[in-house]
Amino acid sequence: MTTEQPVQPIRVLVVEDDPVAADAHVMYVGRVPGFVAVGKAHTGAEARRLLDRTPVDLLLLDLHLPDVHGLQFARSLRAAGHHADVIAVTSARDLTVVREGVSLGVVQYVLKPFTFATLRDRLVRYAEFHAAVGEASGQDEVDRALASLRAPSPAALPKGLSSPTLERVTVALRDCGAGLTAAALAEAVGISRITARRYLEHLVDAGRAARNPQYGTVGRPELQYRWVRDERGDRGDEQRR
Repeated sequence: MTTEQPVQPIRVLVVEDDPVAADAHVMYVGRVPGFVAVGKAHTGAEARRLLDRTPVDLLLLDLHLPDVHGLQFARSLRAAGHHADVIAVTSARDLTVVREGVSLGVVQYVLKPFTFATLRDRLVRYAEFHAAVGEASGQDEVDRALASLRAPSPAALPKGLSSPTLERVTVALRDCGAGLTAAALAEAVGISRITARRYLEHLVDAGRAARNPQYGTVGRPELQYRWVRDERGDRGDEQRR
């Protein structure tokens, strides 16, 4: 009779120079089943010391550390014989950096600002990839293992809405904790009030914003829109650099 061995959690080291963001990332990792945060570091040197004494499967790595660039740090780890995979957490959108990172074991990129749901999706996909062991039966199985790392294609936006404008609207709304009216958002982003309302209603439909009537003025109350934070109300829902 054989006893099935318990599955070991994936050990994650959070490397992030912003203490608030680092604490949020540690909390996020702990909320995903099958993962455990084994430590956090605010510099490359501190991360290196932790790696030398703590087994780590995955680095959640900010690319802009105060003492070293994240890719340079990853390169030095490979040279030293450390084989932990890397999920890069960054606000950088340079595709040259992305291509370079692939050769250094960067298996995923998470762009700031991001939500817990986004990171959870990347971690779950990494867990599927990490669990693939043994010999593949053929090309299809190899393709499936690699596909587990890829995020699904984003859902198509309603006709007339564009991703760049939606990103600007999202950032403006997220940065205003008190909320915005369509008129205020239109002025902030540089679009018409009607267009602003369309984007705001799209975010409401997607569950990322909430609307409430704003009273205190003559005539019909104006709708106030506010960003919906993480389900626990954490301010760490989005981290911006």
